[in-house]
Amino acid sequence: MKITLIGIQGSGKSTQGNLLTKKYNIPYLSTGHIFRELSQEKTATGRYIKEIITAGFLVPDEKTIDIVKEYVGRDAYKNGYILDGFPRTVQQAKSFASEIESAVYIRVSDKEALWRLAMRDNEVRSDETIMAVKKRIELFHFVTEPVLDWYRKQGKLIEVDGEVDVEQVFAQITAALDKKV
Repeated sequence: MKITLIGIQGSGKSTQGNLLTKKYNIPYLSTGHIFRELSQEKTATGRYIKEIITAGFLVPDEKTIDIVKEYVGRDAYKNGYILDGFPRTVQQAKSFASEIESAVYIRVSDKEALWRLAMRDNEVRSDETIMAVKKRIELFHFVTEPVLDWYRKQGKLIEVDGEVDVEQVFAQITAALDKKV
């Protein structure tokens, strides 16, 4: 099973990704986590990625595609995976057209996402400043929403209401995924 989770920051992708990992016994891979990890490295790539994500921008397609392909090419992902944060652009989606079986869109309003992020009790990450989050939400609407249409045309899009409780979101996702298998 090769799944991607799509939604604005704060939509619950990582929560659902971790639940799906337990249910389907396939690894969860967050590009946000990968980029935050890389941004801590004292390398040219690390500094480059840190500047981009701190400003709230997206890592360019070519770089993102290369990084994700390298990760999913590892043995741990040969039997499937759950991606979070990729693809974010139509170019990225097309580059992984044969790799993704189901794209799950967790639909949450901008207002709900901002509220959820503000209410997190853990410490704020450097890439979660209010300006960076607003920029990412804006980019989601402009850059990532066309990805939803692309997956819809491919017959791979599953849309769920992300504003209900965690268990209900999970039930919506697993019911749709189990129908496809």
